[in-house]
Amino acid sequence: MRLFIAIQFDQKVLDSLKSFQNKLKSQGVKGNYSRGENLHLTLAFIGDYDDPGKVLDAINQVEIRPFDIMLEGVGQFGDIFWAGLAKNPALEAVVRRLRRKLEEYDIPYDKKKFLPHITLIRKAAGITRDSLTSFDASEAKMRVTGISLMRSDRGEHGMIYTEIRN
Repeated sequence: MRLFIAIQFDQKVLDSLKSFQNKLKSQGVKGNYSRGENLHLTLAFIGDYDDPGKVLDAINQVEIRPFDIMLEGVGQFGDIFWAGLAKNPALEAVVRRLRRKLEEYDIPYDKKKFLPHITLIRKAAGITRDSLTSFDASEAKMRVTGISLMRSDRGEHGMIYTEIRN
């Protein structure tokens, strides 16, 4: 099963992200838009791994002190268009502790540098300079109190993400 560890958003942040997606659609930006229920912040992508219990054991060893996150900025990785987060030392510390614990438990994960982003559109086309600067997420912030182990399955209409544990 394909696994990843993520922060799931509260309704206020989800509404802000979906509103921005709608604005992009109205500007003619095309692509595969992430469904609202799939919007999340990946902390560690594990991929195919058949022992979610071991991953949960590792997660349970990571101290999560509540901290705030805030949406800020947008960008692209090739044809992937994303929303970003304001710089956050508390978030970065959680990711470091989490990844260290995964290594201690010999759980493989994607070791790319952590660049916090929320994928809004895959195969994006029609992005303009205006699209890149039009995201006002000043009210989109939330308190993080935990992280979730997520399972990713391919469904009839795209990926389905299911929380295994929060």
